[in-house]
Amino acid sequence: MNDVNQTNPYRTPEADLMRDSDLGTVRYAGFWIRVLAAIIDSIIILAVTFPLLYAVYGQAALSSEEFVQGPAEILISYVLPMVFTIALWIKFGGTPGKRILGLKVLDEKTHQHLALGGSVLRYIGYFASMIVLFLGIIWVAFDKKKKGWHDHIAGTIVIKE
Repeated sequence: MNDVNQTNPYRTPEADLMRDSDLGTVRYAGFWIRVLAAIIDSIIILAVTFPLLYAVYGQAALSSEEFVQGPAEILISYVLPMVFTIALWIKFGGTPGKRILGLKVLDEKTHQHLALGGSVLRYIGYFASMIVLFLGIIWVAFDKKKKGWHDHIAGTIVIKE
């Protein structure tokens, strides 16, 4: 007979509850909901950048063999998404995908929206999280506070509102 209270050794660790007078009791956002938020954000970014690239480069935007077609592509494909993401972290505490799903990116110490420095550090931290086979992103699934490497680098947390 199975013991109902027996723990499953294969499940991911439960996120600790965070108790704070400003926030009340909240839960850290887990891996899969953050993956879904990233997918939503990617669709939004593609919906904005692709038409812009097509307007600038025409049919070449679809079939170019060059890695980067020119300065406009650098601005549209790299700088625009970076500025968009950082601005939304600062102003709203998350990108559209995170906000739609009720998630918020906060400074771990102050529990406030990120400042410019923390936002830039978190964005750069994504590259460190992805460069080693996405291990820093996958880390969210196993971390007690559900923090990826980018969160550890920038001192951030992602919570469910």
